[in-house]
Amino acid sequence: MKEYQIEGRNPVTEAIKSGREIDKIFILKDGDGRLGQISRMAKQNKIVIVETDRKTLDTMSKTNAHQGIIAQCSATSYVSIDDIINEAEEKNESPLIIIADGITDPHNMGAIIRTACAAGAHGLIIPKRRSVGVNETVEKVAAGAVEHLKIARVVNLTNTIKELKEKGIWIAGLDVSGEKSIYHQNLSGPIGVIVGSEGEGMSRLVKENCDFLVQIPMLGKIQSLNASVATGVMLYEIVRQREAIV
Repeated sequence: MKEYQIEGRNPVTEAIKSGREIDKIFILKDGDGRLGQISRMAKQNKIVIVETDRKTLDTMSKTNAHQGIIAQCSATSYVSIDDIINEAEEKNESPLIIIADGITDPHNMGAIIRTACAAGAHGLIIPKRRSVGVNETVEKVAAGAVEHLKIARVVNLTNTIKELKEKGIWIAGLDVSGEKSIYHQNLSGPIGVIVGSEGEGMSRLVKENCDFLVQIPMLGKIQSLNASVATGVMLYEIVRQREAIV
């Protein structure tokens, strides 16, 4: 498994808390109290700490936003579809899964992961092709959420959608052509939400395999939303409906 970096205070903190295998942490010498707290936590977990200067950290950084700390570790381990389903079963909850189709911007992917984790989603599915994977920028933008959300990377998204359907999960495509608004569609059951890229939306085969399409009402002059923002709006309508039923 290739090594890469986790940069920033929240991402490194969550990586330590989750038990992520970390080789060493480079930290700004004579940093502030928060960096000191992270350093003590790392030492308690027997992680090697290397104190260094800001210039060295700036040179090492791949995100240009290291906040005085960089951890070197193994890349994120992807899980299986069954792992995501089992996560929901263990919590005695209806599965809530995000399926990202063609998201290539790491900032969007990181924001989607962060929102999905906050909304209580059980996992994220991404394709191996036409999609960004979990890299340093995704980790940084996700602010530690990568450590808590199960992420599966699949070869064929269409086949995966069919597999989810066989497991009793409804597939909802978020698309401007949706016949119903998200506020007029029952989203409370086991559901997989497909979000396409901003430029092209969902691929044709993925769209054709959705159980239904829904759209977010656009009431102003701008007729589209950032992919991660759209995901957040959709997820929290699902949360609202589920909370209302409870």
